[in-house]
Amino acid sequence: MRTARLVVVALGLVVFTACAGPNTAAEASGAGFWRGVAHGAIAPVTFVISLFRDEVSLYEIKNNGGFYDAGFMLGISCWGGGAAASRRRRRREDSSTTVKPPSPA
Repeated sequence: MRTARLVVVALGLVVFTACAGPNTAAEASGAGFWRGVAHGAIAPVTFVISLFRDEVSLYEIKNNGGFYDAGFMLGISCWGGGAAASRRRRRREDSSTTVKPPSPA
């Protein structure tokens, strides 16, 4: 059963890789690394605004490629994420598992 799930997930990932095509609007003079960092940093706010306004986009289409993507991911990581959340949870678990010796009565 576990192998069947793994196969279904792998096939799903392979199928979804065909969904995204190349960015035909990319250009060398487009948004670069630093603009990607800025767009990533404001991404949660921009997402909420984009729900209500059609002219606001979460991601700059006219970018210069990989450097913009790297900056965007770096900007999004400023909001925290998996590493910060796991550290907090680990501290809570460590404090709750300490056993105090019984006090002498």
